[in-house]
Amino acid sequence: METGEAKSGGLLSDFSFIRGNFLIIIVGWLLVDFTREMAYTFYPLYVTELGGTATTLGLIGAAAVLTEAIVKIPGGNLADKFRRKRLIIVMTLLASASYLLYAFAPSWQYILLGAIFTSFCWIYTPGFDSIIMESLPKDKRGTGYSLINLITKVSTTPSPLIAGFLFTSYGVIGTSRIAFTLVSLAFLAASLMRWRLVEESDKPEVTTRDVLESLGSARGFAEGIGVWKEVPQVLSTLLSVELLFIVPNVMFNTIMTLYMVNDLGITEVQLSYLGAIIGVAMIVIAIPAGKIIDRFGRVRPLLFGYALTAVVVPILLNATFSRLIMATPIIGLINIIFYTSTQALWADLNPEDKRGRVMGSKSFFSLLAVAGGSISGGLIYDHVSHTLPIYIFMAVNVPCFILTWLYIKEPDKGLEEVVE
Repeated sequence: METGEAKSGGLLSDFSFIRGNFLIIIVGWLLVDFTREMAYTFYPLYVTELGGTATTLGLIGAAAVLTEAIVKIPGGNLADKFRRKRLIIVMTLLASASYLLYAFAPSWQYILLGAIFTSFCWIYTPGFDSIIMESLPKDKRGTGYSLINLITKVSTTPSPLIAGFLFTSYGVIGTSRIAFTLVSLAFLAASLMRWRLVEESDKPEVTTRDVLESLGSARGFAEGIGVWKEVPQVLSTLLSVELLFIVPNVMFNTIMTLYMVNDLGITEVQLSYLGAIIGVAMIVIAIPAGKIIDRFGRVRPLLFGYALTAVVVPILLNATFSRLIMATPIIGLINIIFYTSTQALWADLNPEDKRGRVMGSKSFFSLLAVAGGSISGGLIYDHVSHTLPIYIFMAVNVPCFILTWLYIKEPDKGLEEVVE
């Protein structure tokens, strides 16, 4: 029989990687995600209150992701060639400023400007992703990425409820202005914490000139696009499957809030309840799911996730509030599976000396897909059908399942040694 001391020691060992850079990162995320979840609870309604439409939502989303896509490859090049801490801190500060445009926007055009400005700041994320990968032991990556989901959902679970409470007093406009101001303050706090990141590297410090040269370098952009020839073939396959899945997924997410409120008759307060339910579900599921992925691999959970999505999404058609309550915990499980499995695969297979370029290039292609999904989702909702994006999302799970099953394999020990 295990003693209490032995169990405690095992638990501490399971989470011993939560220290140093990883601890700084997740504490910052606690603050940022808590406030952003509040702000985005009513975001589609906020944009429409400021004169926008579903097409406007798609336009803003597309402009944001296209801007982010443009900076991802230069960001990856900077992450591989220079120390990453300074760029992370400066861009986090600028992100703090950018959210003030959301908070005080007199019309939806200011939201568009804020979205573009904010997306430019994400030039630091390839380096940020690399630091996370380096902070997680190989045998704890499933648990680590699940913990990221858990930590952020612990903070965000009350957020929709707080937004719902504020809505009763301040309405959509007032609630959104308060929440986006808090997002700005959260990014400010995160930037101060990130001064404590430790980076053991003999690479030079990045300068403003380096950033500008990277943004204007056609050669660097071409190197970022061509990095897939230098990495294991399975990474290219994984990227292709992700891109196939992203477009209908984003179409679905773009119109989902409007569909629930306008078509299903879900109230704003009920919407906040559903946001809280999915958060609680992800808290309960996160760590067990991560441990399963660490023990049994990344691919089988992905296959299960595709199959589960194809089964659950039809429930949203003509759903009542009670049916949505039943469906949202399963959606939370699906989110955990996809995020944890894919992130762990990228960390397993990504060569250390190319991590910045690979993650930057991956993000570039992914964001182009997001832009297409965002704008097409709004256009379809406004001009074709309110339910067609849901049907497309259901259908795409079939080819994704087949391609993953046939072509994406678990990394063997030899490949891991080469990659690392």
